[in-house]
Amino acid sequence: MNRAPRHPRFTPLLALVAGLAATIVVTLTAGGVFLLGAGEEQPVAGEDVPNLVPDRTIPSAPPAIGGPGVQVTPPQLLGIAPRPVPQETVLRIAKVKHVQKVALVAGGGVRLSGHPLQLLAVEPAQFRSWTPKPVAEHPEVWSAIARGEVVADRAVMKRLGMILGEEYQVDNGPRLRIAASATLGFPNIDGLISKDLGQRLGFSDGVVVLVHGEKVSGTRVRKLMGTGSSVVPIGVVKEQRPAGRDAAPKQTLVGRPESYLELYQRSAAVCPGLSWTVLAAIGQVESGHGRNNGPSSAGALGPMQFMPATWRAYGVDGDGDGEADIWSAYDAVPGAANYLCATGAAGGGESLRKAVWAYNHSWDYVNKVLGLAAAYARAYP
Repeated sequence: MNRAPRHPRFTPLLALVAGLAATIVVTLTAGGVFLLGAGEEQPVAGEDVPNLVPDRTIPSAPPAIGGPGVQVTPPQLLGIAPRPVPQETVLRIAKVKHVQKVALVAGGGVRLSGHPLQLLAVEPAQFRSWTPKPVAEHPEVWSAIARGEVVADRAVMKRLGMILGEEYQVDNGPRLRIAASATLGFPNIDGLISKDLGQRLGFSDGVVVLVHGEKVSGTRVRKLMGTGSSVVPIGVVKEQRPAGRDAAPKQTLVGRPESYLELYQRSAAVCPGLSWTVLAAIGQVESGHGRNNGPSSAGALGPMQFMPATWRAYGVDGDGDGEADIWSAYDAVPGAANYLCATGAAGGGESLRKAVWAYNHSWDYVNKVLGLAAAYARAYP
């Protein structure tokens, strides 16, 4: 495949690796993935199943890649070469003592609205096992990359004040959307894009080497990679679980999609096994998809009608703005998925019924929600 000419403004990755500390130890909050995107839509009166996206077709998206049960093999070494690493060299690295797995990926630098970013260009299905487990298991991270969007490291988002869902202009290039942020754990790497997008940006293929295996000699790997290469050890990624028996992970997702439909669909990824139609049914019953956010007579608030005490335990920051806002659909819908998951909704069947009952202690409510969910499934196959 022909590669686009390298733009002179693109910065080689190697130039930014010099001076890195010998060991990087990353602490990762479990489920700490921030995803994108929902303009509030009004339901259409007089229909058994209100139209979630009146007068607009939801754009198709690639199927989600990822999900629970991913076997992660995080890198212990990250090497960057000034030129593509030959396949014969990769085979030699694979034979170094203690090496269990080697990957070769593309990388390069861009200036995004004036901000210099160093990115890896990857094939989602092949690369996800190299990321921390909460990232590897989150389908929307890999779907975003497949769509040609950017997954940025949380640290760079905070440092540069970048906003999830916003598009940023590549200097003399296309506009790119920041679709997700997560703690990636790669030293001095600011984000991930697809291999196809990397080729369009003129990235160099095969200049980044990832090595999995304990006690691998970085010196040996660097010698094999050749003159001008750099190899950086990466510390063990630690997952930090919330304290307390009933504490729920503050996982966040899908910041600001363009419709409630897409928001419900993305938010279901918080709880693998939970259908988005259940979230949509609860959203319709509780507030008419944000049309009546309360407070209710019992004191429930927001589009998913959380009691404040429940929200403190299960609410999430769904759009990555730094606040878990009970009134925001972007926070409340994934928060509802988080709560339903904690009460067993992912099990389906009777477990799902009990989880919906826990949401609102009424079997009539359960029947209404699940009946409406079934109607949504028929209306939006």
